[in-house]
This record gives sequence, C-alpha cells and structure tokens, in this order.
Amino acid sequence: MIVYRDLISIEKDLGYSSKTLYALSNCLEKHYHTVYVPKSDGSKRKLSVPDLILKLVQKSISDNILTQYPISRYAKAYKPGSNIQKNARPHVGKKKILKLDIEGFFDHIMYSQVKDIVFYKEKYSEPIRILLTMLCYYHDSLPQGAPTSPAITNIIMYNFDEAVGAFCNAKNIAYTRYCDDMTFSGDFNEGEIINFVKNELSKLGLRLKKSKTALVPATKCQCVTGIVVNEKMNITKDYRKKIRQEMYFIRKFGLDGHLKKIGISNKEQYILSLNGRIAFVLQTIPNNDEFIQYKKILRSI
Repeated sequence: MIVYRDLISIEKDLGYSSKTLYALSNCLEKHYHTVYVPKSDGSKRKLSVPDLILKLVQKSISDNILTQYPISRYAKAYKPGSNIQKNARPHVGKKKILKLDIEGFFDHIMYSQVKDIVFYKEKYSEPIRILLTMLCYYHDSLPQGAPTSPAITNIIMYNFDEAVGAFCNAKNIAYTRYCDDMTFSGDFNEGEIINFVKNELSKLGLRLKKSKTALVPATKCQCVTGIVVNEKMNITKDYRKKIRQEMYFIRKFGLDGHLKKIGISNKEQYILSLNGRIAFVLQTIPNNDEFIQYKKILRSI
C-alpha cells in the first residue's frame, strides 16, 4: 500500500506543487461556477463545476490516487467498463423488481466521511488528509461536476454495497447500484429489503427517497436504468418510436428541412445527440437491423 506522509510524495504523484494545491484549497470559491441542468421529473439539478486548473488537479487525484481503492462488484457506475446495460442485465426475466433511490446522494456525503473513509489516517498524514479532502469537497457536499466525486461515492459506499450484496445473495436476490439508484430482483419480501437498506444507509447518514420507491411485477413493464428487462434486454417502445419518427422526417425533408421544421439551428449538436441515442439502442440490441441502417444513414450525412 502506498502511504503519503509528506508533501513531496503527493507533489510527485499528482504532478502539481504544494503551493498550487494549497492555493486552490484556500480559494475554492474562485474556482467553481454553478450550472443547473434539467431532470426528467421537471426539476433542476445543481452542479458545482470546477474551472480548468482545479478540474485538472481533481482528475489527477482521481487517476493517481482514487483508482487504488477497491470498488464493489455491485456498483455499476463510475468504474472502467461499466454501463447501464451491465446494471440492467442481472435483472432480466425476474418475478419482481424493487427500485430504491437515495435521497440527495451527493449532497448528503459529509466532509468527515471523505476524510475518514477515503483519505484515512493509516494512509495519509493529517495535513495531506485535510488538503486532499478540501480539494474534493465544496459547500458541505460532494460537488456534482468534479471528476473526483463519482469515485469517492463508490469508495464510501463499498461496505454498504458488500453488506447489501451479501444479504441479497443469501436470499437469491439480484442487487445492483447505479450511483444513487438501487435495483433488486427475484422473488422476495420487499419489506425485508427496504428495512435492511434503510438500516445500512443510516450508518452513512443517508436515507431513501420514498417517492422513488417502486415495486414492479413481471406483468408490467420492468425498466432498469432505461432498459426493459421483462424477458430480455430491450429499449422502450416510446424511445425507439421517437428515433424512428426523426429518421423518417430526415429522409423525407432532408436534415436541414427537418431541423428548420422543429426549430433547431445547431446541426452538429443534433446529429451528435441522435447518434448517441441510436448507439444506446445498439448497445442494448446489437443486431437490430433497423437501427444499424439509421446509423449508416447518419454517417453519410
């Protein structure tokens, strides 16, 4: 295990002088700006976005320090090779699906948790623990927008994931966590799962968002992180229908005519967005001839 006891070792591994690191940590207000992005429920998510120099330092912390930590196999976001398809796959063809959500996930991670769980005293000297925690924390929360925050959540949630995973394995229940979204599938007593999860979350000062709790039987559309999992992995009909309509109008009126009709002026951004949605379908249903053809059409534009 690499141990950091003096600033020289941190300077070497991060590639930045202690003077730069302390200058950033002492003036964080100057290095963040706030951005609001729309959420699917109509509300807005507040992002604290670092400027270039702080972002580069945080990326170095993430790449050179945080990657040394183990990540639970039940965590399906924020680690190499993970995607929403891998999060959905364990839940295909199950009798019931229970979906739980953590209330204000990033906002309720405490400074003390980052310092004690991530930058713990056995590995870091006290001055370095404080310095690194300050560089990764802002305004009493983990800043959504900082490159370090996703990895930190997985580190802090490691023991939780392992405890919930062991509980579920003993009862033949599939469990995955994608950021703050937890999914359980199988034949189970949902009350037992909810109570166990509540108890484990309370140890971290976290709680469930009651409005997001959902129990979905196999007789209804079971959707996990945007993917239908009733019998096999699939994309919702509405999602595919929307793309199908857009491609129809592009072929009928041409791209420029279609964009003029719907009032979009940024052609490149629109093509990137549509390409991304088509790629999402093909990641989930690789041999879908219809969407393979759409991909070819867009490539030719």
